[in-house]
Amino acid sequence: MNTAWAKRVLETALLCATQALSLAALRGLFDDQLEAETVRALLAELQQDWRDRGVELREVVGGWRFQSREDMQPYLQRLNPERPPRYSRAVQETLAIIAHRQPVTRGDIEDIRGVSVNAQVLRQLEDRGWIEAIGHREGPGRPVLFATTRQFLDDLGLRALAELEEPASDAVDPKQIELLVGGAAADAPDAPDAPDAPDAPDAPDAPDAPGEPPAPAFPG
Repeated sequence: MNTAWAKRVLETALLCATQALSLAALRGLFDDQLEAETVRALLAELQQDWRDRGVELREVVGGWRFQSREDMQPYLQRLNPERPPRYSRAVQETLAIIAHRQPVTRGDIEDIRGVSVNAQVLRQLEDRGWIEAIGHREGPGRPVLFATTRQFLDDLGLRALAELEEPASDAVDPKQIELLVGGAAADAPDAPDAPDAPDAPDAPDAPDAPGEPPAPAFPG
């Protein structure tokens, strides 16, 4: 097969895709007639072809996708000037702790933050698809263990957790997560989380709802 044509097919498929495409899916474009090494070589060529443009071809945990470069975000945001919802400090701190210390229990998060964690905070992150329960820690009460998901890595454009910057100390700065999710904390500082009342519905930590991550430059 002509490699120039194959590269054109790959480029077209990636530009039109609504989500990252795995190497297996890309090979499927050619009925697996191209070896994985050949496809990877063509992808590397495409990355070079687009190196000086406003979008880049990037490998994330879900596969390969085109996405806007970071320095293009201020301009793209003008297409949708409506101010997006922002994360509360409690949500950011909780996500940062789970991302850097996983797997962790709710008690672990409370020990690091120094305040009680409202169940609604964890539920918001689960609903967003960024954390999930992966099991139980052996011990009294067998508390639930939480970890980040593949969706979390994919939304942040990461291939592995190793790409997250390690915090300088045991205390995780929520601003690390602010930079990753592209949103800032609320202007006013959060009040300490109130412990959950027995047999009462959980009250939300703050009126902020989780925002959406930056969308790829070519939505399909």
